Amino acid sequence: MDDPRRAIPRVNSILDDPRFAEPQGRLGRALVRAHVGAVLQRVRGGELPVDKALETALDTLPKTAASLRRVINATGVIVHTNLGRAPLSEAAKAAMVEAAGHTDVEFDLTTGQRAARGTAALAALAERVPEAEAVHVVNNNAAALVLVALALAPGREILISRGEFIEIGAGFRIPDLLAAAGARIREVGMTNRTRTEDYADAITPETALILKLHPSNYFIKGFFEGVPVEPLAKLNVPVVYDIGSGLLEPHPLLPDEPDARSALRAGAALVTASGDKLLGGPQAGIVLGRAELVAKLRKHPLARAMRVDKTTLAALEATLRGPLPPVHACLEADVRGRAAQLAKRLHDHGIDAHAVQTLAAVGGGGAPDVELPSWAVSLPARYAEPLRGGDPPVVGRVAGDRCLLDLRAVQSKEDDEIFTRVSELA
Repeated sequence: MDDPRRAIPRVNSILDDPRFAEPQGRLGRALVRAHVGAVLQRVRGGELPVDKALETALDTLPKTAASLRRVINATGVIVHTNLGRAPLSEAAKAAMVEAAGHTDVEFDLTTGQRAARGTAALAALAERVPEAEAVHVVNNNAAALVLVALALAPGREILISRGEFIEIGAGFRIPDLLAAAGARIREVGMTNRTRTEDYADAITPETALILKLHPSNYFIKGFFEGVPVEPLAKLNVPVVYDIGSGLLEPHPLLPDEPDARSALRAGAALVTASGDKLLGGPQAGIVLGRAELVAKLRKHPLARAMRVDKTTLAALEATLRGPLPPVHACLEADVRGRAAQLAKRLHDHGIDAHAVQTLAAVGGGGAPDVELPSWAVSLPARYAEPLRGGDPPVVGRVAGDRCLLDLRAVQSKEDDEIFTRVSELA
């Protein structure tokens, strides 16, 4: 009897098929070869008929040479750290594509001479925060805090309230970060109550600065007292305020979220923040404040190790100068009508779907005590796992025996994709 495995085509014979020429040019021969090999392995294991091998290999080719995939965020968390935080605006994405090749990132096209790096992006940031005498950008907010400690407090003390000792995701502790940069941490006040005089009593000639940290991912209620920036700024020690979320100016929906402009007006010497949270841009660490302090950060030898690349500079400038980024559109979106319409379309196809009111969250360490009224499409819980596994993946949340697809962070153009994915599964 003939061995059925003899009928299985070889990898090279499939790669020589003309239909695989374009994918090999776009994705690379090695990646396509590995993909075809994986499909043929399914054939050998009896999972796939041999006559379906070629079509399956073609239909399941990855879209890009990278493994990261676009995901529809139906979790109800706008700035979802595990899903890449802030989605970029179309303007920012176009700017990154434009900057992907050779670009004038450090070149003056008029004079033909070398120019300062990222001047347009820095100018855009300065325009948005006129209270800042100078601005600087590094690769993330943790890097901004490290640079502050390295440049302003080597071997000296940084005062931090006990109520602001923060651990964020993956066990990352900010005091440990600053200590690793060579600063000494001095605890001030109590966990739930810190007063201005606690800071004043702790100041010595060894004090380099006061660091105020926005708790970001938690809040304390009840018997609590903290110290705002303004009284701290009167203690004749530089106050560095890590506002975290990257809100540049006050937002009516987030009345208690600190913003850069207000902090600088209150007397903060420096403000640090993330670029990929409420600012709505790419991952970056933003530093704003006094010119002489920003100059010290820029001149530090390790500043170069923390600099951002050309595509980040392009996306940041486009975010600052372009149209409203998706994060702010999501904050202000009214999704009730969309949820009702999508649920009706699915219900009309015989699917157990209906619109339900939910509560969404800002996420990303921003406004932990703010709940945003939202609406979701409710499906049986069995839909959650296969929705995550399709193309594009749709990530919702499970509550009881229902899968909730919250539309607060879903762009309206993605509603049709959700309808298609759910319909296919049904």
